[in-house]
Amino acid sequence: MLSTNTHILFSEFEYHAPTTVNEVAELLSEYGDSARVMAGGTDLLVQMKMERRRPAHVISLQRINELHTITQNGALTIGAATAIRALDQYVTLNHPSLGARLESLSAACNLFSSVQIMHMATLGGNLCNASPAADTAPVLLTCDATVTIKSKTAEKTVPLADFFVGPGKTILGPNEFVTYIQIPLPAQNTGSAFRKISRVVADISQVCAAVTIVRDGNIVQDARIALGSVAPVPFCAEQARAALVGETFGPELAEHVGNLAAQEIKPISDVRATSAYRRSVAFVIVRDALMQAWDNCG
Repeated sequence: MLSTNTHILFSEFEYHAPTTVNEVAELLSEYGDSARVMAGGTDLLVQMKMERRRPAHVISLQRINELHTITQNGALTIGAATAIRALDQYVTLNHPSLGARLESLSAACNLFSSVQIMHMATLGGNLCNASPAADTAPVLLTCDATVTIKSKTAEKTVPLADFFVGPGKTILGPNEFVTYIQIPLPAQNTGSAFRKISRVVADISQVCAAVTIVRDGNIVQDARIALGSVAPVPFCAEQARAALVGETFGPELAEHVGNLAAQEIKPISDVRATSAYRRSVAFVIVRDALMQAWDNCG
């Protein structure tokens, strides 16, 4: 049997390569459910090869320069077609002080499948594919990220926490697409960390977790905890967060909060891991991510 990567595209479709976001909006308005937007293609093309999706129209974002850009102006604004590798290089090489505060984002990018996929896959595509195991989603949730959604007649910005509906499903309508992801610039006393467990390095995560901590002396001033592959959508552990904020940080608190996070999740058993394994691992990686994020606060 041929592997997924050697399958050919059996179904016929019309390929569109617009150069502006308004052209994309026009095409989606015209073709609706029969069209699919393609950024890097690492998810959509695989689905088309396996005949899980058979769009009559494929609308590429590759020629829209503004969707490949990253800017800073009170927030980090990332074009939806920005490659995972390009995002990592921006925060670590071009802006090392920012990268130190967004270590979780850099870590998620570096653990994102293979090097080839990092260069092709995009941040917007990773979110719009809406996999519960999307590596960037927990990180962005802990950063209070928002997404900008455009159609022919409107544009809106919504919290990422409201974007996911279920496995493979988002709030996007058939005539809407994501243009930008915004991350508020973290304060100087912010630290973050990302942990991922998978069968092999380039595999989808069995469990992943991101933590962001804002530190005031020995006190946790604020915090966010989010996990992937443990619920129908990327999951924010609110009870664990509540037990962390306002407390004096230490290993015992990290253990306690890790246990709370493991009790909040709703894991399933599948080909990659059992629910019991996911719950056990969630405790460990949340605890470890908390310890690292605290150290990263300085």
